Amino acid sequence: MFRMTVQDVFFIRGRGAVATGRVQYGELRVGDEVRINDGPGVRVDAIEAFRKKVDIATLGDNVGLLFKKLTTSDLAAGDVITSGGVFLA
Repeated sequence: MFRMTVQDVFFIRGRGAVATGRVQYGELRVGDEVRINDGPGVRVDAIEAFRKKVDIATLGDNVGLLFKKLTTSDLAAGDVITSGGVFLA
């Protein structure tokens, strides 16, 4: 299971939308499917931490999640990204 609240969103031309934030629960790997605000699933295409590509994001990490198929209109600060289960507020 994984949970991260989006702190900021930006777009990298030729790559896609990036959601930044701190991992609040669990871990996430490149290629995993996540849901934004419990919406349809979307694949995580890359994870970066301090401008370096990483394969895994774990509890407490500050990361950027890259989504090739999304635009900045699909994400906003305050959105919740989850995977692998149901989270109650």
